[in-house]
Amino acid sequence: MKNKAQKKHLIKSKPLKRIICIVLCVCVLCALFVVCANAYMISYAKKYILSYDELSSHSFDCIMVLGARKGSPMLDERLEFGLKAYETGCSEKLLMSGDHGTESYDEVNFMKDYAVNNGVEADNVFMDHAGFSTYESMYRARDVFEVKSMLIVTQTYHLYRAVYNARKLGLDAYGYKAEHLLYPAVNNVREAVARVKDFVWCIFKPEPTYLGEAIPISSSGALTDDKTRE
Repeated sequence: MKNKAQKKHLIKSKPLKRIICIVLCVCVLCALFVVCANAYMISYAKKYILSYDELSSHSFDCIMVLGARKGSPMLDERLEFGLKAYETGCSEKLLMSGDHGTESYDEVNFMKDYAVNNGVEADNVFMDHAGFSTYESMYRARDVFEVKSMLIVTQTYHLYRAVYNARKLGLDAYGYKAEHLLYPAVNNVREAVARVKDFVWCIFKPEPTYLGEAIPISSSGALTDDKTRE
C-alpha cells in the first residue's frame, strides 16, 4: 500500500514540476528579453545624444520638447533646456508635444506660453495636442508636422527611448539631455518596461491615436493654436 501511495504521489508531482519548470523558463526568458531590449536601445541611442557645445554645429527642422504634467519640476526642466537649445540657433522652430486629451488637462498650451513669455516668437512655436506617448509624438512629428530632422529634449533616462523611436521611424533625430535634478529610482523601473513596449511598437509600427491633416513645420505655429494669444 505504501509503494502504491508513493507512486501516485510521484505521478501527481511530475506534471506539477513540469509546470513549475515551464513557468520559471518563461520568467527567465522574459527577464532576458527586457534586459536585452533595454541594453540594445540605450546602446543604439547613446551615440546620437549631443552636448550643449555640439548643438550650434547642427541644423534641425525643429527642437521637440516632450511634455509632462503642467508645473512639474520635470516639465520645467525640459522647457528650460529646450530654450537653451533654441538659443544656440540650431533650429528656428520649437515643437511642444504632449497630452491635451481633455479640456481640463493641457500640457502643450502651458509649454507654448512658457516659450513665448521667454522671448520666442509665437509663430515659431508649434503644439502637438495629441502627443499621448513618446512613440506617438515621434510618429506625428513625421506624418503630421512633416519633420525630417529634429533635436529631442527630455531627461536622460527618457531620451534613449525617444531618440530610438524617432530613428526607427525614419527621422534624423538627436537628443539633448534636460537634467539638473535627480529623479526617483522608480522612474527607471517604469522606463525599462516602456522601452520594451516601444521596442515592439517600432517593429510593428502601429498608427498613433490621431493623425489628421498635415501642418508642415515650415509653416506657422499659429496653425496649431486653439486659443487666442495676446
